[in-house]
Amino acid sequence: MSLHKEISFESEICQHLASHGWLYSDGDAAGYDRARALFPADVLAWVQATQPKAWDTLVKNHGGKAEDTLLTRLRDQLDQRGTLDVLRHGIELLGLKTPLTLAQFKPALAINPDILARYAANRLRVVRQVHYSLHCENSIDLVLFLNGLPVATVELKTDFTQSIGDAIDQYRFDRHPKPKGQSPEPLLSFPAGALIHFAVSNKEVAMITKLAGPATVFLPFNLGDEGAAGNECGVMGLAMPQA
Repeated sequence: MSLHKEISFESEICQHLASHGWLYSDGDAAGYDRARALFPADVLAWVQATQPKAWDTLVKNHGGKAEDTLLTRLRDQLDQRGTLDVLRHGIELLGLKTPLTLAQFKPALAINPDILARYAANRLRVVRQVHYSLHCENSIDLVLFLNGLPVATVELKTDFTQSIGDAIDQYRFDRHPKPKGQSPEPLLSFPAGALIHFAVSNKEVAMITKLAGPATVFLPFNLGDEGAAGNECGVMGLAMPQA
C-alpha cells in the first residue's frame, strides 16, 4: 500500500479530533511511558488542575518523588482493578483523606459548578505512532487517552491496497497482549490496558475489548451508510465525547 496515503489518513483523523477539542501534537509519542502505559503529563496536569489540595498533600508528603509516587500507585491500581474501575472510582493514596479521581463523568444535572468545572477539565489526547511494547519497537497508529489513561488503540488501513481485515490481522498476529515467554504488554492487557481496540479503514470500523492473539474475534462497529454497510462519517465516528 502507499504509506503516504496511510499517513495522510492518520493526519486527517488527528486534525479532526484536534479541531473538536482533543489535545494533539506531532511529538506527543515521546511523552508516552510504555512501562506504565500512561501519558504522565496529562495525569499530573489533571490532578493538579482539579484536585490541587490533594496534590499539595502529595508534594508535602513525598517531595520530589510526588510524581513518581502517584504514577506508580496508579499503575499498581490499574493492574489490580482495571482501567474502567480506576476511571470510575479513582485511587487511594496514603495521606489523602479521599480517593484521587482520574476522570469526571458528565453530570446528569448541570447544577454543581465544581463538577462542571472538573468535567470541562477532562483532557482528551490522541497520540500517533505509539511505541507501546516492552519487548520490541512495534508501534500502534493511534492511541486515545483520557487524563493520561489509555482508553482506545487504533490500527488504520486505507482501502487502496489493504482492507480492514489487514488491520484486524495486525492485532491478531502482531499485537499479542501476552507474548510467549515474555511479560504482558501493559497497553494491550485486559482489563488493565486500553478499554477498546479499533481496526479502521476508510469506510469500516471493527472493535474488540479483549485481545487474545490469533483467537481474537473483532466485532463490527458500523453505523451504516445510506442503507449500506460502513460508516456514514467514516472513521470520524471515533470522536469520543468527553467522559
